[in-house]
Amino acid sequence: MRGNAIHYEATGEYDVIDFCQHYKLSFNRGNVIKYIARAGRKDDELQDLYKAKDYIEREIAYVREQRNQEVKDFKDDFFCDMQGNKYTFKEFEEKIRQK
Repeated sequence: MRGNAIHYEATGEYDVIDFCQHYKLSFNRGNVIKYIARAGRKDDELQDLYKAKDYIEREIAYVREQRNQEVKDFKDDFFCDMQGNKYTFKEFEEKIRQK
């Protein structure tokens, strides 16, 4: 249910929530769009911009954490050499350094 305050009124053919749903934005990214779109239409423009910044920083932290987990998962995988010997990433890395 959408509020009917001025800062919730869409100025075009679509609403911010429609945009966010169309692009399948996460909660953090959707809130960035929401606060940027309504900045200056509510009491304190700076407050909305700071809120958008906060959600950007949260999203950056989340993406960074996901990347770090992907790297960790990759390093936990096993590698096989041409002879079929199985190594962890660290073992494989050490074997390459020895050559």
